[in-house]
Amino acid sequence: MGVLVTCQNISKHFGTRTLFDGLSISFSDDERIGFLGPNGAGKTTFLKIVADLEPTDGGEISRRRSARIVFLQQHDRFPIGATVTSVLVDALSHQPMEAYERDTQAAIMLTRFGFEKPDQLVSDLSGGWRKRLSIARAFIQEPDLLLMDEPTNHLDVEGIRWLEQALLTVPFSFVAVSHDRYFLENVTNRVIELNPVYRDGYFSASGNYSTFLEKRAAFLESQQAQEASLANIVRREKAFLMSNAKARRTKSKSRIEEAHRLQDELRELSDRNSRATVANIDFDGTGRKSKKLLDAKGLSKSLGGKLLFDDLSLLLSPGVRVGLLGANASGKTTLIRVLTGALPPDKGSVGLAEDLKIVLFDQNREELPQDVTLRWALAGENKTVDFRGRPIHITAWAKMFLFSTSQLDMPVSDLSGGEQARILIARLMLQPADVLILDEPTNDLDITSLDVLEESLIDFPGAIILVTHDRFMLDRVSTEILGLDGGGRVGKYVNCEQWQSAQSKSVGSNTSESKRDKPKKGKGANSKGGLTASEVSELKEMEATIQAAEEHAEACLKATEDPSVGSDHVELQKRWEALEASKQAVEALYARWEALEAKRS
Repeated sequence: MGVLVTCQNISKHFGTRTLFDGLSISFSDDERIGFLGPNGAGKTTFLKIVADLEPTDGGEISRRRSARIVFLQQHDRFPIGATVTSVLVDALSHQPMEAYERDTQAAIMLTRFGFEKPDQLVSDLSGGWRKRLSIARAFIQEPDLLLMDEPTNHLDVEGIRWLEQALLTVPFSFVAVSHDRYFLENVTNRVIELNPVYRDGYFSASGNYSTFLEKRAAFLESQQAQEASLANIVRREKAFLMSNAKARRTKSKSRIEEAHRLQDELRELSDRNSRATVANIDFDGTGRKSKKLLDAKGLSKSLGGKLLFDDLSLLLSPGVRVGLLGANASGKTTLIRVLTGALPPDKGSVGLAEDLKIVLFDQNREELPQDVTLRWALAGENKTVDFRGRPIHITAWAKMFLFSTSQLDMPVSDLSGGEQARILIARLMLQPADVLILDEPTNDLDITSLDVLEESLIDFPGAIILVTHDRFMLDRVSTEILGLDGGGRVGKYVNCEQWQSAQSKSVGSNTSESKRDKPKKGKGANSKGGLTASEVSELKEMEATIQAAEEHAEACLKATEDPSVGSDHVELQKRWEALEASKQAVEALYARWEALEAKRS
């Protein structure tokens, strides 16, 4: 296994704030790495440094000669007026190939990623499809190492599952910053946590996320035990140093120096262990015992001529926690607006208990002003907040959500997305609620904060409606799951797996029906129909392109049968992955041919 990138003693500072200091990490071939860390630990900055997009303040980085490193940033950016095809063609502009080859490669990738309109403007895409296009742009560059910053952001559950399957078959290594625990469980073979709680600034464990959790827990437990043991030694040495003057005169200088060194080591170890703190999230319920907090009957709603849900009924009682699942634009946020009275239903009714207190976490975070300080965002003009009838000073309140005193006068706009999410949660905790409605509360929160948030939601005495793409949180928190298919149908499910199984069966049924209407390979009318000029050229070359792809697949198959690599499992694995990729390329070409023929006819 060859090393792609080696980082030695990397340091990075922003003003007086140190993100990391003396960090040494390497990334190798065949690694699928999950990259974790608390908000503000410097995960994104570190990836940019590895990608040579951000300078270091110290240390050295060695990259394998000719290694292609691609950075998939968290926020998608595309040229104004770009189409989905032009984005991918532009990504190949530095590759030594003919124009028609770039067009063909782009068409294959668009088919593989589910894009049906190659000339569609990027500006017309939803957030989820923009994210897919960003990933396609990264994949088509055939990197040796792909660095991904929150690749699941804006993807619905089906999109995340699709990404998982795609990443399991890619021939390159990747590093993914993600807080999606099922995603980390399913795609990684190494997990790294960037955190000052560790002596080296990070902790690395081979294996998937579950293995990482086990090894990390054992390491932190050992580190805590080490602190306790060292504290006992220091206590004895301090007692010795405080003994009478005669004893002090007989002490050797080396023992005195060793005692001071142990004290310094204990302070450093104690400081690291103290950083393993979590946000104090605890929602306040009103204590209302009414069995019917919210009673929705026969709800139907259409927007823009599209039926989102029909004949939907829902009863919320204390302790009921409903998770909402569905693709992007399937109607989840619309349902929330209907339930809260912000939008009237087309049919049906929503009954609320008298003086019902509903607290809403808005995924758009529009109610959080960006030009105010953290101090004002947490407490307004006051020096204290009133939490459950007792005053808490702003400094102590901020520390409950892992903010330092030095951050209190920072503008909200300078805080990370995760830190802003914690502000909103802090504000919600000051509002006693009968019903909590949380629309994507997990965005930007680190995994430790997610764990605490889940515990608080499980302990909340009222009712909850939870919209999130975090399958782990849905399964852990929800007492039932409502799945919206975006076509008006609503189903009730026990967990995400049951919903995903139902979706797969539905897709399979629809695919079987649609295949009856698909054109055969190579068939079609002679008219150009709706084809663009580039598509006409692409179709003209398609037969030769497919033949070349099939020959390549045949060569890959023969490579796997080479007896000289039978005992080299690493090389053999690479050849099998190359074979799988070549087969997928052939299938994608045939699918593209069918799509072009269908469009032509």
